[in-house]
Amino acid sequence: MRSILIVGAGQSGLQLALALQARGYDITLMSNRTPEEMRSGRVQSTQCLFPTALRHERELGLDFWADRAPRIEGLGVSVAGPADLPGGGHRRLLDWVGRFDGCAQSVDPRLKMAGWLDTFADRGGRLVIHGATVSDLDFLVRRYDLVLVAAGKGELAELFGRDAGRSPYTVPQRAFAVACVHGLGPRPEHPGFEAVRRNLVPGVGELLVVPTLTLSGRADVLFWAGVPGGPLDVFQDLRSPGEHLALTLELLERFTPWEYARATAVELTDAGATLAGRYVPTVRHPVGRLPSGGLVLGVADAVVADDPVAGQGANAAAKCAASYLESITERGALPFDEEWMTGAFARHWERARHATRWTNAMLAPAGAHVMELMGAAAGHPPVADRFVRGFDDPSDFEDYFYDPERTAAYVAGVVAESGAGATAAGSAEPPGGRAAGGA
Repeated sequence: MRSILIVGAGQSGLQLALALQARGYDITLMSNRTPEEMRSGRVQSTQCLFPTALRHERELGLDFWADRAPRIEGLGVSVAGPADLPGGGHRRLLDWVGRFDGCAQSVDPRLKMAGWLDTFADRGGRLVIHGATVSDLDFLVRRYDLVLVAAGKGELAELFGRDAGRSPYTVPQRAFAVACVHGLGPRPEHPGFEAVRRNLVPGVGELLVVPTLTLSGRADVLFWAGVPGGPLDVFQDLRSPGEHLALTLELLERFTPWEYARATAVELTDAGATLAGRYVPTVRHPVGRLPSGGLVLGVADAVVADDPVAGQGANAAAKCAASYLESITERGALPFDEEWMTGAFARHWERARHATRWTNAMLAPAGAHVMELMGAAAGHPPVADRFVRGFDDPSDFEDYFYDPERTAAYVAGVVAESGAGATAAGSAEPPGGRAAGGA
């Protein structure tokens, strides 16, 4: 039985630990928190898993909350215009919604990771509660066939050198602020339709609204991602969760009044339901060399840390765990040497690179061709659906998103096809809830 040490108890570390455990590997998992500490602690991340990542969990039998978490059928996009409303508020220029091919779901990581950690221990896994250091790994690496580092922050992340050719940014591109709330009302123009809402305020940042399941039941995540130094970059010196929520709502009223209208009765889900921070999106080299010469392999955001603005983090982590699972099991009894480590990461990167490229593009100011695409989505559901399904499979953006000529050709083709259909069958309204306007 091959022995593997996994350091880190997030989406990738736990998913991989439970999958390998089920396949008969001798797994030791190191976590810096107990399940009880996770449940009672502060939010440290958020996630919304799209259909592919959910399928990986379902195939492993780890979708414990599938019947309780909201079924998210689509994603809506709103674009704010200038501050021309009374009091300096912003009006919506665009508002539409597209549908996933399948459903997405969000579960509070405090609930999910604690549950998975309990499951790993209940199934006989060796669980070590300890914040691992480089010196710890330098001692332990000799005792295992493979050591995987699935901790994306702190000292261990520094084992993996920055890949400058794949990391265009050297400073944070967004300052993020999260509040998990009860009491958010539905979007009146889309009743009964659960969707992630992505609100773009050009030059200022984004507001994501995500239906979720938290420790106390159904809730919503209000996630501001602000351009550093701008009007959303104001959460770092707050003294309490109450101040955090009050500021969140103040910014909603100013920049996204259509979202504020359904948030007037919200309250935090618990005392640990807020988070603020920033980090530099970075791709690192996958193999870390310890002082003694031992090698460790980086997993998920330990080596590919995308900005959260496009919601790819947990999805990329789930896909990384699935890819590494196959690379490990295919290796059989052969050594997990540096060549294998490099190859295992290259296999994962072949897909992960698309999420990284798209996320980095979303951090830049939207070009005219992107706004043309967003406008076309408001009137043509196939465009809206294709864009939204790219959150699940960002490789599709290669065909039409990045190049203005390809974007124009794609939009023209959809418009022409739509016109031909209208000529043949008469004009038709788009499916209900696809587009809306107003403030």
